[in-house]
Amino acid sequence: MELVTTHTHTSFCGHGEGTVEELVCAAEAAGVTTIAVTEHYPLSKAFDPVDYLAMPAERVGEYLAALDEARAGHPGIEIITGCELDWLGADEDRSIAAADLEPFKLVLGSVHFVDAWPFDDPGQRDRWDEPGAADVIWTRYFDLWCDAVSSSRPFHVMSHPDLAKKFAYYPSFDVQPLYERAAEACAASGRMVEVNTSGSYYACREMFPAPALLREFCRAGVPCTVGTDAHTPAHVVRDVEAAYRLMYECGYRTVTVPTAQGDRREITIEP
Repeated sequence: MELVTTHTHTSFCGHGEGTVEELVCAAEAAGVTTIAVTEHYPLSKAFDPVDYLAMPAERVGEYLAALDEARAGHPGIEIITGCELDWLGADEDRSIAAADLEPFKLVLGSVHFVDAWPFDDPGQRDRWDEPGAADVIWTRYFDLWCDAVSSSRPFHVMSHPDLAKKFAYYPSFDVQPLYERAAEACAASGRMVEVNTSGSYYACREMFPAPALLREFCRAGVPCTVGTDAHTPAHVVRDVEAAYRLMYECGYRTVTVPTAQGDRREITIEP
């Protein structure tokens, strides 16, 4: 079956490894037909003082040029110029104009910050251990996620929808109403979601989203794609076929794939 990944990173961000060329070469060698390179869009120094979390603003031009060069050198694989853009809610301190995002044919929407706190950063996870923290953080995370998906930001795909589970801290209440609300909001927005295979390698030990949430997205008619969230070329195609199987088990019969032209195509999932 055709292999695609629409969420990948490189050394343009401080926590990634490998060049664009190395990432694309690894994807091509693995038989990938479509890859979206989606480097983290620049954050302000207030959020990312040492350029660890995201690509430095002064390197965006270099990043775009590297993708153009890779596309010219690898005509046999579709390479989409993308970025992963953080939703910061009321804490947003960047002025991002439409022209700033125009070069990116795929924009992933992500919530990595809860009220300016990077809740999924292993170095700043102490707050999770406070009494009742999981209840508060999960509720706030899904509030922000629904705000993001309903916003005017030009997000094409909402990535790792239940990232709050990364460290395997779970709330005391039933999360099903959160899942239903997220699916309804995403369906109303017309945006896509992804199955993100990286979750299997964190403490939660399952892909993003959880099967129960993925089933809600399917019931709501939300298109779904697959991304590995690779931060090194070696992981570029990790568990893509397992993601297809998860999608099938949750009711999907096609994988929706963004294209370099800005539209979508579909791959039939083989049971």
